Amino acid sequence: MIDPRLIRTDSDMLRRAQKARGESVELVDELVAADEDRRRAIAYSETLRAQQKELGREVAKATAETRPGLLAQAKELAEKVKEAEGGTAVIEERFNELMLMLPNPVFEDVPQGGEDDFTVLEIIGAPRNFEAEGFTPRDHLELGEMLGAIDMERGAKVSGSRFYFLTGYGALLEMALTQYAMAQALEWGFFPMIVPSLVRPSAMEGTGFLGQAAQDVYHLPADDLYLVGTSEVALAAYHSDEILDGDALPLKYVGYSPCFRREAGSYGKDTRGIFRVHWFDKVEFFVYCRPEESEAEHQKILEFEKAFISSLGIPYQVLEVASGDLGLSAARKYDCYGWVPSQQKYREITSTSNCTTFQSRRLNTRARYDDGVGPVATLNGTLCAMTRMIIMILENHQNDDGSVNIPGVLRPYLGGLEVFEPIV
Repeated sequence: MIDPRLIRTDSDMLRRAQKARGESVELVDELVAADEDRRRAIAYSETLRAQQKELGREVAKATAETRPGLLAQAKELAEKVKEAEGGTAVIEERFNELMLMLPNPVFEDVPQGGEDDFTVLEIIGAPRNFEAEGFTPRDHLELGEMLGAIDMERGAKVSGSRFYFLTGYGALLEMALTQYAMAQALEWGFFPMIVPSLVRPSAMEGTGFLGQAAQDVYHLPADDLYLVGTSEVALAAYHSDEILDGDALPLKYVGYSPCFRREAGSYGKDTRGIFRVHWFDKVEFFVYCRPEESEAEHQKILEFEKAFISSLGIPYQVLEVASGDLGLSAARKYDCYGWVPSQQKYREITSTSNCTTFQSRRLNTRARYDDGVGPVATLNGTLCAMTRMIIMILENHQNDDGSVNIPGVLRPYLGGLEVFEPIV
C-alpha cells in the first residue's frame, strides 16, 4: 500500500508509474475521487459528532421546560450521526479496496516495457565450449537419471505432473546447497529462520500475493490458509502489527521453507525436468530497514547473490527487470540468469526486489525513529532456489561420461566427495 498522501500531493507521479507498468491510469483517477469523497464524509461525520457533543452539554444544563425539545433534537441528531457513519464506512471500504489494487510505484529510472525489455547490467563468467571438449552437453534430466538423482516418473505417479523425487546424489546435493547457503548468509550477517509454509490471508494480502498473483497460489478453503510460493511471505508478516526499534535496523533474516506454485499460465512451458515445478525448497533473504536506506540494502543483497552464484562456478547475467514485468510490491527488481548449456541460453535462478514501504504499510510494520513512528522498507532476495541451482550445477559441471564435478565450496558438505558418478 502506498502512502495515501501521494494521492493528493503527487497523483501525476502515480499516473506515470501506472503507465510504466502497463496498468490502468484510471485507477489513480478513481482513487483521487474516492479520497475526496472519504475526506468529505469524515469531515461531515466529525461536524455532526461535534454538534452532538455540544447538544449533550445543553441537555445536561436544560430546565424541565426546555429538556424535552432538546432530547428530541438529540434523538434526531443521533440518527443523522449513525447514518453519516454508515455512509463513511462504505466510502472508506471502497477507498481501501482501490488502495489494495494500486501497485507500488516503480522508480522513475526503471527500464520501460514488458517481460522481454529487461536491461542486461553484467555478464559474469564464460559458458564452457563443450564442442571444443569433444561432446554435446546432456540436459539436467538425462544427467539426473544417469546419476540416480532425479525421478520424475515416480514424482508424477505420486503427486502429478511437475512433481519429482530427488534421490541419492540429488537429495545430498540439495542438503549440501542448503547448508552452504545458510552458512554464507550467517557469514554475511543474516539471522537464520525456518518459516511456515502455510499462512493466513492477511499475510498473503499484505505481501501483495492476492492481487495479480492470486491465480498462482494454492488455497486450502477448509482452513482458509495459503501455501506460500516464497519464504518472503512469512518473513514479511513476521513483524506485522509491530513497532520496531529504529536504532536496531536493518534487521536481516534468511529463511528456509518449501515453496508451492500452481504455475498457472505455464501450460506447455518447461515440461521436461525440474526447472518449472509446483514445489521446491528455497533459501531467501529478507531485510527490514529505514526507507532512505532501501536502495543501498538492495545493492547489498544483489552482491550476495552474485557472490553465491560465482562461488558455484556458474556463468550468469545480471538483469534489471522492466517496469511492466514487476510484481505488485516491487519498485525495482534485479534478476540473475544462469547459463543452461543444453538450452544454449540464460535462465532465471535468483531475484531481489526493493518493495520500499509498500508491504510494511499493508502489514502495519513500523519503527520508532528520532522524529516519531513511521513505516519501514522491506526487501527480499533469493539466495538459492534448490531445483534451479541443481540444474545449473549438473549441466555446467558435467563430463562426457555423465559424471558431474562437484563445486569445491560444496565438497565439505558432501563428506569431501569430488565427483558424482553415474550409477547406470
